[in-house]
Amino acid sequence: MLMRTRLSPGRRTDLGILQLQGADIADRGDHLVVRSPRNPLFHWGNFVLVTSGDPSDADRWLSVFAAEFPEAEHIAIDLPELPDDVAAYAAHGVGIDTDDVLTSTNLPQLRPLPDGYAVHQLLSDDDWEQVVGRNVAENNATGEHEPVGYERFSRDQAAHRRALVADGDAAFFGAFAGAELVADLGIVLLDDGARYQSVGTAAEHRRKGLAGHLLGVAARWAGERGAGEWVIVTESTNPAGRLYRSLGFAGAAQNVRAYRSTRPR
Repeated sequence: MLMRTRLSPGRRTDLGILQLQGADIADRGDHLVVRSPRNPLFHWGNFVLVTSGDPSDADRWLSVFAAEFPEAEHIAIDLPELPDDVAAYAAHGVGIDTDDVLTSTNLPQLRPLPDGYAVHQLLSDDDWEQVVGRNVAENNATGEHEPVGYERFSRDQAAHRRALVADGDAAFFGAFAGAELVADLGIVLLDDGARYQSVGTAAEHRRKGLAGHLLGVAARWAGERGAGEWVIVTESTNPAGRLYRSLGFAGAAQNVRAYRSTRPR
């Protein structure tokens, strides 16, 4: 892909994972158009990525997205930097959010596993059904997404991730309290690097060190397979960023996204 070498580690690894999952990426000069035919419900698999155009030109980018995705309920535009005129997006009901891109070229620390838990790679049907169940339960609690569509998306996502595991491109690990999955994450191999996926812990099991342990386990899995850089992306407001930095990660870039999840009714 022509633009790939000029992208930040966060965007580069995003696109690398999407390509492994069958995404099509079209270079339009100052922006890319990313489509995921196998995962049409994944908003950040069907989006416009602005590479060198003016991020403040909201009218243009909203028009580009509408032309490329005329049937989409959502709007998803990845911007190269914060726009000067956020209000131009807000006028269309589109919010601006930022993610911190953290990287390490040293093997991240492995924190001890807390007592009372066991960790293994997620492989069985039951393991993955628990992943879907946790995602659906969290969405039902927050009300962030429409429930039926979100469950379908979550099941599709699990199927795509299992395919990456079967191909040897990824591994997902879970921490269990008895038979119950209470924390999980994944890691995907890309060229000589690795990108973390979906770090999450059930509310009642947080602040016990599970995420720190799983991050180290996944890092070693990737390192044994040749990874020389580890990349993790988190919302700029997420306190988990402090944990990642304590394990050896450092800020490398910031992702900026213009997003609206559904069409106004």
